[in-house]
Amino acid sequence: MLSLARRPLSAAVPAGNLLGIHLFQCPDAVGIVAKLSECIASRGGNIHSVDVFVPDDAPVFYARSEFTYNPRLWPRDMLRTDFLHLSDCFNAQKSTVRVPDIDPKYKIAVLASKQVMSESFLKSYGKDIINIHHGLLPSFKGGSPSRQAFNAGVKLIGATSHFVTPELDAGPIIEQMVERVSHRDTLHSFVVKSENLEKQCLAEAIKSYCELRVLPYEVMKTVVF
Repeated sequence: MLSLARRPLSAAVPAGNLLGIHLFQCPDAVGIVAKLSECIASRGGNIHSVDVFVPDDAPVFYARSEFTYNPRLWPRDMLRTDFLHLSDCFNAQKSTVRVPDIDPKYKIAVLASKQVMSESFLKSYGKDIINIHHGLLPSFKGGSPSRQAFNAGVKLIGATSHFVTPELDAGPIIEQMVERVSHRDTLHSFVVKSENLEKQCLAEAIKSYCELRVLPYEVMKTVVF
C-alpha cells in the first residue's frame, strides 16, 4: 500500500488554481501510477496527495488522488475527457473525477424509516443509500435496545454506518465508532451518548462519501481512504 501524507482537503491550493479529486478502481497493472502522474503533469497540474491500495490476495488497484491545476490551462471538459481516456486504458470499474469548487454540490436526502429497503426499490432508486444504527446488535434485539444494554451493564457502546442492501443492517461498512460507558452513567446519559455517537458516525460516513474516499472492496467490504 502506498500512502503519502494526507493534507486537509483544499489546503495550500495556489492562488488561481483549483483542487481536483480522482477516485479510481481497476485491475492491477504495471504503470498505473505513472500514467496517472503523466496525465496530471502533462496539463501543468501537480499531485497534492495520493493514496493507493492493492490487496495481497487480489489483483485490484484502488487509488484516491488530490491534485491542483490551472483551469485556464486544463478546462473542466478536457479534464473529464483525459481521465476518461485513463479509465478506458486500464478497464476501470470505477473512475470519478470531481472539482469541489465548480462542480454541482451533492444533494442529500434524509429518510427516517425502520423499514427494510427491498431489492426492487434499491435497483429502481439507483443511488447509494447510507444507514446508521447503534452498535448494540446482535446482543440486544427488539424494543428498547439501549435499556436492555444499560440493564446488562455493558461497558462499551458503538455505532455503525453502512451502505443499504436488501438484507437488514448487513451492507458494506463505511464507518464505526465506539465509546466507553460506566456504572456512573444513568439510563438517560447512556442513551444520550449512544445517540450522539450515531450522529457523529453518520456525519463522518457522509463526509467520506462526499470527499470521494469510499470504494467497494470485495463483496461486503469498503476501502475508505
